Amino acid sequence: MSVLHVHRAGPLTTVQDLGRVGWAHLGVPRAGALDGPAAALAQRLVGNPPDAALLEVTWGGLEVTSSHAVWVAVTGAPVPVEVDGRAVGHDRVVRLPAGGRLRLGTPERGVRSYVAVAGGIDVTPVLGSRSTDTLAWLGPPRVADGALLPVGLPTGPPAPVDVLRPPAPGPLRLHPGPRADRVEGDVLVRLAATSYVVGEASNRVGLRLDGDPLPLSVRDELPSEGAVLGAVQVPPDGRPVVFLADHPPTGGYPVVAVVDPGDLWCCAQLRPGEPVRFALTPGGGGRTPR
Repeated sequence: MSVLHVHRAGPLTTVQDLGRVGWAHLGVPRAGALDGPAAALAQRLVGNPPDAALLEVTWGGLEVTSSHAVWVAVTGAPVPVEVDGRAVGHDRVVRLPAGGRLRLGTPERGVRSYVAVAGGIDVTPVLGSRSTDTLAWLGPPRVADGALLPVGLPTGPPAPVDVLRPPAPGPLRLHPGPRADRVEGDVLVRLAATSYVVGEASNRVGLRLDGDPLPLSVRDELPSEGAVLGAVQVPPDGRPVVFLADHPPTGGYPVVAVVDPGDLWCCAQLRPGEPVRFALTPGGGGRTPR
């Protein structure tokens, strides 16, 4: 079995897969790769099944060596990638020789990059998933300097080419939420017409937005109720929060809208201070970027 030796973990590196689905009724967050399309692309490039585990690297800075020669791919936020000091391509499969060092620099744009290894990161599953949940810290611990990560046996050949997704995040398309009536007027129109920027406190739990607060028509407290991935929740200060992969399964603030699932990957790559645009979705539906 191959092993990755982590020399530098960077600001935040976690193990992620498709997530811990089916446990919300017990209060367990979903977790999973925040930029699903980028993670899926990396898996396809190295020949992994969709449910294999990989590394989600926030703000770059990862350095690893491998005990055996393995195929690797780096996707997501465009980042300088080196193998033994030699620049290699992004969004493509490359060979990491035994003892070779893979290094990620700082992203040129975006936030999160994904490193897939043929065979997948073979840590022990917790509740059926190898994902790290940063809200409750369920699953494998965050990757630290000096960590040894086991790699499973490859199950398929690498793919030399694949279809890439749009290069930059677009507007977040909205659907009505169950508490839309708690905002004065048409909340979707208000959200689409308001200028927001990503707040500094944004993380895997939620994308926190700074901008003009939404005027709440009802300020009575709600009992805690279920919340879905992509829920747009409005706390008392009126500034929306978009729930992401590590969001709590319940919440006490009104959910006034829901971001289309096909656009949630954009939230993974928006940096603090960058503008966020919402868009209306007549008739629903949506694209799923690759």
